Amino acid sequence: MTTCRRAAAATAVSALVIAGAHLIGATAAYADEVKPSAPPGTEPSAAAPVPIDSNSPGLKIPQGGTLQPPKVLDIAEVVEDLGGEQRRQETNQTVMMALQSEVLFPENSAVFNAQAAARIQAIANEVNQQKATRVRVFGFTDDQGSYEHGKELSKQRADAVQAELAKTVTDPSVVFDVRGYSEDYPIADNSTEEGRKKNRRVEITFPRGSE
Repeated sequence: MTTCRRAAAATAVSALVIAGAHLIGATAAYADEVKPSAPPGTEPSAAAPVPIDSNSPGLKIPQGGTLQPPKVLDIAEVVEDLGGEQRRQETNQTVMMALQSEVLFPENSAVFNAQAAARIQAIANEVNQQKATRVRVFGFTDDQGSYEHGKELSKQRADAVQAELAKTVTDPSVVFDVRGYSEDYPIADNSTEEGRKKNRRVEITFPRGSE
């Protein structure tokens, strides 16, 4: 039996409204060239369910202060197998499955190994169960080698996974968003082999079905 650990069960409440007082003019500024912390299209999509009246006396905002815009953090539950080869992350909106490249491909290759198809078909079956209409397949590498080589390899691996998913996904109208991000958006420290192994991955994300 595979031993699982819950790495981040309920990392945030589903309706956490950040209402801290900030002085006018004290907002942070970010340059246009700063990269986001997550790949485009993967940001939380939940909206604040309760309106906040900034003039409410109960808030006791210091004179000259203002409310930060409300922000909702999705509940996220992460389950990872003991070797870290496969990681499942669920929010109230989406399911994300991350597979380390080593369990799918030989080193520096985008050709599947013998066990890859069965793993991907199992994910495709869940896409069918959730009746997803859009699936994101994103490839990533570590920071070894050139950035351009990593971008090409990560895209080739994402393409291979998408092609295998398409063999089992039954809805012909499903739209696939396939991208390769090279070493961008690491989830672990690239200074160690253990961290680089986690960063070499393919992520498959799709919406949860309505219950």
